[in-house]
Amino acid sequence: MPTNTLGIIAGGGRLPGQLVEACQAAGRPCFVLGFEDVTDCEAIDHVPHEVVRLGAVGEALDHLKLAGARDLVLAGSMRRPSLLSLRPDLLGTRLLGRLGAAFFSGDDALLKAVIAFLEGEGFRVVGSDDILRGLVAPMGILGNVKPDERAQTDIAQGARIAKTLGELDIGQAVIVENGYVLGVEAAEGTDALIERCGKLRREMRSGVLVKVKKPEQEARADLPAIGPQTVEKIHAAGFAGIAIEAAGGIILDKDKTIAAANALGVFVVGIK
Repeated sequence: MPTNTLGIIAGGGRLPGQLVEACQAAGRPCFVLGFEDVTDCEAIDHVPHEVVRLGAVGEALDHLKLAGARDLVLAGSMRRPSLLSLRPDLLGTRLLGRLGAAFFSGDDALLKAVIAFLEGEGFRVVGSDDILRGLVAPMGILGNVKPDERAQTDIAQGARIAKTLGELDIGQAVIVENGYVLGVEAAEGTDALIERCGKLRREMRSGVLVKVKKPEQEARADLPAIGPQTVEKIHAAGFAGIAIEAAGGIILDKDKTIAAANALGVFVVGIK
């Protein structure tokens, strides 16, 4: 395998598939490491890949090294497993020892510890935004729908609250309607947050989802992301729009996301 092979450690969602597409467009070889019951295998079955269980750390690293992947990118969502279900192999047990309290801390602390472990094994971890520069959220309004004054006030408040959440390493997203916080993101993820808060909405087509990076976040993993599905869920829940941190978030399937926003009357805006 060429030495510039990109190793994609693939969780769930659309991001791993988009990284594969970016590699193919750039002529860069890639190898995907997927996980049982997590990774969308249909999105990776046309490129070199292996699928392992989460606790098989030694097997996973062997596959990456055999594929010639020295640069790694962590991509996609992944629920933290219980220690009982993890069943770590020998190297996995060593990793858990390295993680220590981070395994029971917030996502950012855990990801930083995992990245440090991978780099200690001789890999170089890069950010998905380094590969997908065209998907990094720009500043300003995307599409034809603009937030009104009330929505702009909710965006500003949501950004402040999301920043506080991030400082506590809790989550990246919040939904605000007319100055009232309907919900904050924790372990359930953004889609579940939207569904939960939709039942609390007071007016139709009001309220905003705000997603920002955690202030001290490890920028090479778990950047806030939205996509067409986010727009569709926001519309179905009756909210007005989405704000995502410019230069700090990713918009998956950007053209489709903007097209969906225009068609459904949902605003999408990049914010500082």
